[in-house]
Amino acid sequence: MGTVAAIGARTSVCGLALAGVDVLVAEDPDAVRRAWQTLPGTVGLVILSAEAAVAVGDEAMLPGPSRPLTVVMPG
Repeated sequence: MGTVAAIGARTSVCGLALAGVDVLVAEDPDAVRRAWQTLPGTVGLVILSAEAAVAVGDEAMLPGPSRPLTVVMPG
């Protein structure tokens, strides 16, 4: 079973750490893209803030055997 990661602004994702989620704070689009590209292969689910989803773009939503399941938090 994979781990869960969250990417987004501190105010959007920090609370998820209390549930055991690996939180990757990214305050701007470039930081979001860097965080996305450096996700470990053990991540099975990525939670994106609405703003982070825009920064990652369609890449996050394309299905694939090596891609984690991705969900977007409501904005």
